[in-house]
Amino acid sequence: MSDELAGRIAVVTGGARGLGLSMARAIAGQGAAIALFDVLDDVTASAASLGGDLGVDSEGFLVDVTSDTDVVSGFRRVRERLGTPSILINAAGITVWSDTIDTDLATWQRVIDVNLTGTFLTCREFGRACRDAKQHGDIVNVSSMSGRVVNVPQHQASYHASKAGVDMLTKALAVEWADVDIRVNAIAPGYVLSDMTRQFTESEPVLAERWRSMIPLGRMAEPADLDALVVFLCSPGSAYLTGQSIVIDGAYTAI
Repeated sequence: MSDELAGRIAVVTGGARGLGLSMARAIAGQGAAIALFDVLDDVTASAASLGGDLGVDSEGFLVDVTSDTDVVSGFRRVRERLGTPSILINAAGITVWSDTIDTDLATWQRVIDVNLTGTFLTCREFGRACRDAKQHGDIVNVSSMSGRVVNVPQHQASYHASKAGVDMLTKALAVEWADVDIRVNAIAPGYVLSDMTRQFTESEPVLAERWRSMIPLGRMAEPADLDALVVFLCSPGSAYLTGQSIVIDGAYTAI
């Protein structure tokens, strides 16, 4: 364990499992205290396990990022239990496979609400906390290569639109908040073998092989492949980097 982020407090959305929990572990491994936000009940157990494994303060909070009142309450509880956060990782996200012609409004709205509006709400509340405490802040939003290219063969128009929105929100906030010392960046992963993705690829090996064949590096990413980039974007080493969405996709979008 390093101490590059020692003394800092990080909020990680979608932190009960998957990429959110993996990123939280990477940040905790650098000494940061962790607040996990999720709608899943096991967020408390995930936080306890993370804290026990890495010896950092870690708390889990039931928070629906689509709820304004939930997000406001979540940040208040983080300040009460851990202190004012100076790192925010927005990893909460969902996707739906649906032919657009058959997609109802509720399905579209749910994806936009979680992926884009949820990112807005948590960024806003984090920005308020940093402003009020007069402290520096680092935000890493989880976008996707799907904000730039169209996935095939699956149809995911709502996901594409939401992630393109995350990229532009990242740029807008980076410019708006530069003078209050809050940096805002995003990572845009390609196909990553999270727990849920791994279950799918094991049940659909033909489709999984099609995806792999389109990646020049010849494999999907493991969650740990994202760790170093996330840590870098939260660290002093990236002090002049803001307003960027960095693609990490094994060169999928390069061809």
